[in-house]
Amino acid sequence: MEMNADPSGKPRRDFLRSSLLGMAALTPGLSLVTGSVSGGKQEAGKLKVVCVGAHPDDPESGCGGVLAQYANAGHQVTIVYLTRGEAGIPGKSHDEAAAIRTLEAEKACKILKATPVFFGQIDGSTVMDRPQIDKMAGTLEGLDPDLVITHWAVDSHPDHQVAGMLSFQSWLRLKRKFRLAFFEVNAGYQTMQFRPTHYINITGVADQKKLALYQHVSQNPDEIYHQHHQLMQQFRGRELGGGEAEAYILLDASAGTL
Repeated sequence: MEMNADPSGKPRRDFLRSSLLGMAALTPGLSLVTGSVSGGKQEAGKLKVVCVGAHPDDPESGCGGVLAQYANAGHQVTIVYLTRGEAGIPGKSHDEAAAIRTLEAEKACKILKATPVFFGQIDGSTVMDRPQIDKMAGTLEGLDPDLVITHWAVDSHPDHQVAGMLSFQSWLRLKRKFRLAFFEVNAGYQTMQFRPTHYINITGVADQKKLALYQHVSQNPDEIYHQHHQLMQQFRGRELGGGEAEAYILLDASAGTL
């Protein structure tokens, strides 16, 4: 595939978004980056992928495989953590927990080759209001993504709901200038009524995703991986036809691809 020409005359980045990744994700089992790593891509061909997650370890567990695929292919990946997980370590103050979990998130991002951004809300006390929508829209506008991946808002955890809805409202505010997709976490217990439009085979990066998850030592990663994340990946892989997979809902599935 010729990577430097756009027969339609559209900007190169739009061409990549609509054709290169578009054709990949339409076919079950193909990586999001199929066809995009050959031929020596130039800097101008890199895409920008942003994940908005509620707490440290949510992006890694929900879409760590896809983020790794993008980053490994040379695309720019950013993880926006809505909170620093302040309420997530029993017996620790908010400040103590935030320091620990921030460091864990930074270590995980190094493994995923992603850049961490900390949005500044507080774990367990997240807010969905106009000022926060304005702030998230401004954050995403500054990051200028081609794709944003975030929480499915039908979820038992209110922080997950806020992360998803802030992203959705920002997508509307920014006139749908990027693709918006939703991931699942702890399906059936937290994420509910999740009906995927896309399955992405992550078998080749499953170990990388697991290693990133295991950086969150404060969250008992061995237990949650074996009881939740691994089972989800295997189940979605069975639905796909083999291997391990992540499932997504693309907001406008008629657009064709993540």
